[in-house]
Amino acid sequence: MCGIFGYIGSKDPIKMVIEGLKRLEYRGYDSAGIAGLKDGQVVYCKEVGKISVLEEEIKQSHLQLDFAIGQTRWATHGKVTKTNAHPHLDKNKSLALVHNGIIENHELLRKELQGEGISFISDTDTEVIAQLIGFFYKGDLLQAVRQTIARLQGSYAVALIHKDFPGQIIAIAHDCPLVIGIGNNEAFISSDPHAFAFYTRQAIYLSNAEIAVIKSNSQQIFNAEEEIVKQSQELDAYLHTASKGDYEHFTLKEIHEQPQTIRNALLSRFLLEYGTAIFEELDVTNIDLLNVERILILACGTSWHAGYIAAYMLEDLARIPVQLEISSEFRYKNPLLSPRTFVIAISQSGETADTIAAVREVKAKGAKVIALCNVQGSTLAREADSTIFLKAGAEIGVCSTKAYTSQVIVLSLFTLMMARMRHMSKGDGQEFLQKLIELPDQIQKVLDQSDRLESLADIYAGYQNFFFVGRRYMYPTALEGALKLKEISYINANGYPAGEIKHGPIALINEMCPTVALCGNRMTYEKLLSNLMEIKARNGKILAIAEEGEKHIEQVADDVIYIPATCDELSTIPTTVAIQLFSYYVAKARGADIDHPRNLAKSVTVE
Repeated sequence: MCGIFGYIGSKDPIKMVIEGLKRLEYRGYDSAGIAGLKDGQVVYCKEVGKISVLEEEIKQSHLQLDFAIGQTRWATHGKVTKTNAHPHLDKNKSLALVHNGIIENHELLRKELQGEGISFISDTDTEVIAQLIGFFYKGDLLQAVRQTIARLQGSYAVALIHKDFPGQIIAIAHDCPLVIGIGNNEAFISSDPHAFAFYTRQAIYLSNAEIAVIKSNSQQIFNAEEEIVKQSQELDAYLHTASKGDYEHFTLKEIHEQPQTIRNALLSRFLLEYGTAIFEELDVTNIDLLNVERILILACGTSWHAGYIAAYMLEDLARIPVQLEISSEFRYKNPLLSPRTFVIAISQSGETADTIAAVREVKAKGAKVIALCNVQGSTLAREADSTIFLKAGAEIGVCSTKAYTSQVIVLSLFTLMMARMRHMSKGDGQEFLQKLIELPDQIQKVLDQSDRLESLADIYAGYQNFFFVGRRYMYPTALEGALKLKEISYINANGYPAGEIKHGPIALINEMCPTVALCGNRMTYEKLLSNLMEIKARNGKILAIAEEGEKHIEQVADDVIYIPATCDELSTIPTTVAIQLFSYYVAKARGADIDHPRNLAKSVTVE
């Protein structure tokens, strides 16, 4: 949520910051602003709406800056108004700052500052930071920042400028991502390194209330007491390549990238001769893995659905009990963790606040944590004991597509590794691996049906309510499918286990509420057909997604999307790709903002 970008160097700072903010649009926002110094004074511009609105206002006002910071705001405290948009200033208009995150004790701090005679303009928690730094400032800006940090509770990434310190940007980060890019006599500040990766691949990640004093040719890092040394890291080469190419939307491009991203996720991670998987990046011994008695999976949203698939697989194939938890709920439990509990934390961005908080909770209790993540240098990747990267490349569309399927692939490989360590035979392992290897070509066959899926989407785009139903592995897939449709088309869609339809939801079935039936689980196929007959008997329209060669489905369904057949454990992959395409075309038919759905953010960095 929200995106910070700053630039100091010889290039046009306004152009650079606007370009950087555009690369952060995927994070979700409702207003945007920019600030900097000109002729020794703080100058700023902010607007409600898209960055293009801000650009036009900058053009009309002939704004000029010597260096700049900017932000795209996703409203948390205070309505979406120009006054509440960032940047925010102190009472003397001596400093301006932008902020991602949440200050949990902002009301208390606001009252204290009001008691000191300071008036507030906005309803935001961010203005509290600006006014507090201004209150403490007595000529030493670093000291004022340190005093302010000591009073703040919550998560924050802040970039600020002060009129007494030309040629300098202060950056602060605590439990919220902020990265410094180091160029040739220029420096960048960003919530996500991909926003500056075209210009430099050298980056320093801030954390734990660290403060950076950034100039074009130097960077100093401080903690609460002293200056510290932090080594820069080299970014992955793929980070600067984010482009829609010939596709209308990033989301469509990323859907079509999945044959390759699945190959990437599989690459160098299996031994077909032995029918098993390997992860060189795991800092865990085989003895440790053999001693695992229970697995705890922590995730949110789409990542939780991938974890749900993994929970089925690990219990089915590896015979290990699995506890699946939504991170935002788990973090407030008092969990019982045995010494032989193994924790898997899943987050596409590696910045999901609830998952990171849950990880810290289990680590405090002595658990070892493996992270599944797509972003090098992210908070989760840094804090986990080991990280398995998805290798899916930058995912720009807010609606996760290729990251989800890569998560399922990596979790499938992990399941295979655990199963082969226990009772699974080499032959069964080789058969499972062969099914994994076939998936990229099978997904391409689904993608080749784009015209048919678009035609079906045009038929179904006018409905306002959908059910997605499935059994066994198709139940979590139904949850993911319903989420995809509601995310980008704003249609009310709900996923259910097919057997539960008659326990209440069937009361809502009628000719105006289609059901998307996920038929890819062979073990429960006949049972699912019985459930669909119940829906059909109540005039419910049925769109089925079934494997090629399935019998009887055309007698029940109004429309059928056929996908290549695979094993039950992996059937979620081709099924999900078909749903992604269907959801995309429904959203397109309805005129939705597909890459930037309303009210949503790619990286949920606050509770």
